[in-house]
Amino acid sequence: MISFVTKVGPGSSGTRLQDAAEPGEIHETTTVSEQLLERTCAWCGEPVAYSGRGRPPRYCSPVHRRRAWEVRTAPARAERPVSEGGKTREPIREVIERTETVVRTVVRPATAPSLTQLRPARRLSGQPYTLPEDAVEWIEALAALRREVTNPKVHPFREHIARACEKTLQALRADVPEPADNGD
Repeated sequence: MISFVTKVGPGSSGTRLQDAAEPGEIHETTTVSEQLLERTCAWCGEPVAYSGRGRPPRYCSPVHRRRAWEVRTAPARAERPVSEGGKTREPIREVIERTETVVRTVVRPATAPSLTQLRPARRLSGQPYTLPEDAVEWIEALAALRREVTNPKVHPFREHIARACEKTLQALRADVPEPADNGD
C-alpha cells in the first residue's frame, strides 16, 4: 500500500502534516493501494491468476516450475562427478545387434502325384494301407469319412479333405467315355 499526503490550501509551502495546522487549511490524504491479480508464467508466458494470499506464483504449473529449475541448475549438475549424478565426459557408445533372416523358397513345377505318393505306407493302427477295390468299398470308405469329420484328429484337415472331395466329385461328374466291354 502506498500513501501520499498532500497539503492543499494557503500557506502550503512545504510544511509537514506534523506541523501545527492553521485554521482554514485543508489537509488531503490520498491512499493508493495496489493488489496483484495476475502475472505471466515465467516459463511459457501464459497468465497465472493470484488469489491475494501467500507468495504470488511464478509458474502456471508444477511441470513448468520443474522445467525452469532443471534449466537453471543444469550446468551445476553437469559439473558434478558421475558418481554423484553428473554428466560423463566419455563418448556415448552403443551396442547394436543386427539379425538378418533370409527365406528362400524353391518353386517346383506341379506334377500330378501318383496314388503311392499320396497314401501312407501304413494306417495309424499299424495295418498295411490299401485302397478300396470296388465301388461298394469306396462307398463304405466315404461313409466312414463322413462319420469321422467330427473327430478331433481330422478337424485340422477338414478343409484339405473338402477340397480333395470336390475335385473327386468334379472328376466323377466329368464326361468320361465308358470303357469298352471286351467280353463280346
